[in-house]
Amino acid sequence: MTERVISGFDITMAEIIKDKMNELILDGHKLNWHRDRVEAWLAGERIAPITIDCALTRRCSYKCVYCYGQLQANDEKKMTKEVILRFLDDAAQIGVKAISFVSDGESTCSPYLYDAILRGRSNGLDMALGTNGFLLKDERLEEILPALTYLRFNISAAEPKRYAEIMGCKESNFLKVINTIKKTVQIKNEKKLPVTLGLQMVLLPHFADQIIPLARLGKELGVDYTVIKHCSDDEEGKLGVNYSKYFDLVELLKQAESLSCGNYLVKAKWSKILSGGKRVYSRCYGPPFIMQFSGSGLVAPCGMLFNSKYKKYHIGNICEKPFKEIWKSDRYWEVINLLASENFDARKMCGSLCLQHKVNEFLWKLKKEEPGLPQARQEIPPHVNFI
Repeated sequence: MTERVISGFDITMAEIIKDKMNELILDGHKLNWHRDRVEAWLAGERIAPITIDCALTRRCSYKCVYCYGQLQANDEKKMTKEVILRFLDDAAQIGVKAISFVSDGESTCSPYLYDAILRGRSNGLDMALGTNGFLLKDERLEEILPALTYLRFNISAAEPKRYAEIMGCKESNFLKVINTIKKTVQIKNEKKLPVTLGLQMVLLPHFADQIIPLARLGKELGVDYTVIKHCSDDEEGKLGVNYSKYFDLVELLKQAESLSCGNYLVKAKWSKILSGGKRVYSRCYGPPFIMQFSGSGLVAPCGMLFNSKYKKYHIGNICEKPFKEIWKSDRYWEVINLLASENFDARKMCGSLCLQHKVNEFLWKLKKEEPGLPQARQEIPPHVNFI
């Protein structure tokens, strides 16, 4: 077992990343519960993604200092209502199980967000939304909360001044967002809804002063969890993330996690925070299982390849062609196969700690080190289709 002395005490990776049986899996993956899809992939079949992570626009109402979206610029196309609903119909028809509106834009900037959530759910898809919450309409919450598996608020500070500094907005935005979070908690409790409500902090080392206040704020607001994650950077390090500085925050993060109690969980994404921004795998096997779209409609294997300079990896655009046709096309599978070939090295040609990272680790071991799919525990975890 890997062990290392951090901030004066011994800590093992097994101790850090373990999840209790009844906890959300916030630092891991859920492919063990999708054996049929994994076995089909191992057999060389063309599979539909289990999860698609996408945005409905590239626009955003904030300018967060850590935003990876600024590195993802590509040709802007308008995601019309017709395009969005057609995509959701196609996804359900080919066997996609879950759609998360996150990706490279703030989907609350789209006037079609609410229609999209409801259409996806009516199609049998698990639906989720990640948002800064500022433009989320309180009067639509009762309508969409029953249709969502989870609603996550991206909030990296617990004090108005620091919130404005970190998230690139007015201090007054903080109060609006907090009131909206309170409203979602109220509706969930009154209607006994199964939707999971969470807060997410994107942690840079100089945000350390907000770790404990945010963990306490989540508890005060009554959300289900607060997750603290790393900040991804591109292969050129344009955001300037110093991954070595995360090791200095271990004791503080463990203190934050100690605030977990009852139905409230505080979780640091330890396996990525303490990875040093490094990968152990060279091939990218994850996109067939978890595909990403840009808010421009661009279909690409992952968000780190959205930028126009990576056009060799771009597959198509759902504004121009139905997703079902794109998925069936030779081009889709040419790109998928390229990333899994010796002509691609994820350690050198990708940014750090992508959305598919944990899935890639698992599939790499499955291919190279551990033949045979491990047996999943009997209990099905929450959000199982968001792998």
